Order: sequence, then structure tokens, then C-alpha cells
Amino acid sequence: MILSALIVVLVVGGLAAWISERWHPNAPRWTAIAALVLEAGLAASQFTGKHATDIPLPGRPAAWLAEVALPWIPRFGIGFHLAADGLSLLLIALTVLLGFMAVSCSWTEIDKRTGFFYFNLLACLAGTVGVFLAVDLFLFFMFWEMMIIPMYFLISIWGHENRTYAAIKFVIFTQVSSLLMLLAIIVLAQANYHHSGAFSFDYFVLLNVPLAPELADWLMLGFLIAFTVKLPAVPFHTWLPDAHTQAPTGGSVILAGVLLKTGAYGLLRFVIPLFPDAAHRFAPIAMTLGAVSVLYAAAIAFAQSDIKRLVAYTSISHMGFILLGVFSWDLLALQGAVITMLAHGLSAGALFMVAGLLQQRLHSREFGDMGGLWQVVPKLSAFMLFFVMATLGLPGLGNFVGEFLVLLGAFKVNVIVTSITALALILAPVYALVIIQQACHGPWQNRQSLTDCTLRELASLGVLVLASVWLGLHPQIVLDISAPALRQTAVNLNAREP
Repeated sequence: MILSALIVVLVVGGLAAWISERWHPNAPRWTAIAALVLEAGLAASQFTGKHATDIPLPGRPAAWLAEVALPWIPRFGIGFHLAADGLSLLLIALTVLLGFMAVSCSWTEIDKRTGFFYFNLLACLAGTVGVFLAVDLFLFFMFWEMMIIPMYFLISIWGHENRTYAAIKFVIFTQVSSLLMLLAIIVLAQANYHHSGAFSFDYFVLLNVPLAPELADWLMLGFLIAFTVKLPAVPFHTWLPDAHTQAPTGGSVILAGVLLKTGAYGLLRFVIPLFPDAAHRFAPIAMTLGAVSVLYAAAIAFAQSDIKRLVAYTSISHMGFILLGVFSWDLLALQGAVITMLAHGLSAGALFMVAGLLQQRLHSREFGDMGGLWQVVPKLSAFMLFFVMATLGLPGLGNFVGEFLVLLGAFKVNVIVTSITALALILAPVYALVIIQQACHGPWQNRQSLTDCTLRELASLGVLVLASVWLGLHPQIVLDISAPALRQTAVNLNAREP
């Protein structure tokens, strides 16, 4: 029942943090930390003594390492069915790590209704963990919706000047696309009923439902739109810069590092396995959209004057690499997509932390109010330089490995699209130079005195530095853990190549 506990601990911890505010204003922070420590222990126990190359659970495709299945609404074939493989465990580990980072960067920033803030933060993480574990599609949709509501409150209550507009826009985009996915889930379950005579929303049952090509195309699009909106990919990306700009720092860390990865996870876990033939027919369009996302967002990032908005567009660019890799029909590209998911979570989360720390000190996100930061906050500037280099794909760090594998795998499939996408390797240093030149170099524009990183901030950003370096130097461990699930996906894809 450890899989269930991974969700319950975060929900109960969030409720405890909310209640503890009555006793002491600092109690919610420590309650959230305690819940995350317990969550980390539970997640680590799933790795201890197990490896993704172990024998899979009986009757299950890929290397599923743990499973819990309980009846819930048997009349409609709905169950509380959770399962974990190497891919889901890696993303849960990323979720827990960035959960700590979100609490750390909110330590002094959030000074009102702290209990309710940490409740929403942990509830959002609980929904995310549920998304990574659910293998009943009705349960998956419930957790998918569970992520959205807490993030809406995080943005609308603790966000910045245009927080209401950004929060409503976030909800509209995600809710409309989610309704399309819900409709596709219901139709897929109905198709299984006509085939087998029984209702079921179980993932392993629905994998084997025969579908007419036209129906498969429409159902695949229902899932695909929901996941590409959350990813996001062009042209469904416009909600993300607003949400990132207005969200509190902790919300931005979770949004960039974790919530966007649920879209990529959905593509890998549901779109490709459930609708392989339809996905194969759509692959050229999806790869093109990925290339457009990479280049368009990188070019738009160059024109931004708000540091959080710039980092938001770099996130869209990196998510384009994931879309390209997922639909490249190649194991190397799939592995590159997973590495990019993890590496981007670390680097983008860290850059939003740096942006939040600068906003706390300068009360501005505009580059025009910066300049010369290296003279007054050298430690914070050094962290900014490191993670900007990570974002542009510096060799030795995780982003380089992920992007290299994606381009290597995609090149074997579509030379033209991959070559165009590679132009991002030129555009990325351009927006990286914009950040460093305008924020760190030149004369010190602001005459107020600033404090450099505190011990807590040094420790938090230092952990992300170590994680990014480790991922760049030892990616094989991650590749081995995720390989069985990705290998099964690649086998299914290759079996359907013309």
C-alpha cells in the first residue's frame, strides 16, 4: 500500500499544515517539510532493493514494479488502481525534490494565510503523484483535475499584480482541454463495452480495445490536445507565460518543474500505447509542432524584458524537444525526452527560484531595473549563470544529454525537421546572453543595498546544482531505470512503422 501512501501523506500533510497555522504562524512550513521528508522516504523505498530491469509484475507489459488495485465503483468498472514503473518513479522523485524547493523559496515570501498556501501546495503535489501512478483512466482524470484547482488558488491568492487574469486563463485552457480528454475516455470505455460486454476504465484492459481508424484518430486527438495544452506546445502555449509571471515563486517552481511534465508523461503513457496507429499517422504533424515550439519560443524569449516571462518561454522551447522526441518513433529519442523532462525540471525550477529571489530584493522583474548584480550579489549571480548555461545545453549537464539524444534519435526519422530544430542551439545562447548581460553585467543601476544568498537559499540552489551535474555526468542510471517502459513503447511503435 506504499503507492497509496505516497498520495495520502501529501493530502494529510497539507491538511495538517492548514490546521497548524492556528497554533503558530511558522508551523505550516515545518509541517510541509515533515510531510515531504516522509514522502521522500516512501519514494526511496520503491527504489531500494529494486531496479527497473527487475522481473515485471505478472501479466503486465513493461517493468511495473508495484501495484495496488481496490474496487471503487464496480458497476462501471472503475477501480482505485495504482501502479508504478521506472518512469513514474523518476517523475515522483523529481516531484518530491521540487516540493522541497517550493517550500524553501516560499519560506519568507509567503507571509499571509500560510496554512492555506502550504495546503494547496501539497494538494497540488498529491494530484501530480496521483497522475504518475493512476492506471485507471477515471482515477487518472480525477487526479488530473486535482492538480488544477490548488494551482488556481496559488496563483489567484498569492500571485502578483495581474494574478486573477492569469489564474482564470490557466483554468480555462486546462479545463476545456481536460473536458475533451474526459469525453475521449468515456468513448473509449464505451468502445470496450461493445467489444467485451463489460465496462472498464482500466488502462491494461483498454490497451487491447480494437478501434476503427477514424474513431482512434478522434480519441487520440482528445488525449493529445489535453496533454499538449499542459505541456504546452504551440499554439496552445499562451497561458503559460502569464501564469508563470504572476504566480508566486513556489507556484512557478511546481508549475515549470512538475505540472508541465504531466503533459509529457501523458503522451508517453497514454497517447502512444492506447492509440499507436493513430499516433503514427499524426507523428509528422506532431514533430513539426515540436520544432515550431522550439524555435518560436526561443525567438520570443529573446524579446522579453521580464525575467520570469523569459524563463517561461524557454520552458515552452524545451517542451518542444520533448514533443519531437516522443513522436520520433525511436528509443534514443524517447530516452532523450525523459532526460529532458528531468533536467528541465531542475534548471527551470532553479531559474524561477533565482527570479523570485531577485524580485523579493528589487521588487521588480524587469531587466531595466537590474544590471551590475554581479557586483552586489555575486553568489546569486553565479547560480543564475550556472542555470542559464544549463538551460542552453552546456555539455556536462542534464539538458545537454536530453537534447542530444532527442536530436540523435529524431535525425534518423526526419532529417529536415530535426535539422530545423537544431537551430535552437544557436538561439538558446542568444537569450542566455540576454539574461546574463542585462542582469549581471554593466554598472549597478539600483542604489539600494542588497543581501546575497542566505544559508537556506545557498543550500536549496546548491542541491539543484548537484542534481543537474549528476544527471549530466551519470545519465545511464536514469536511462536504465526508465528503459523497460520506453523499450516497450518503442517496440509497439516500430511494429507499426510502414
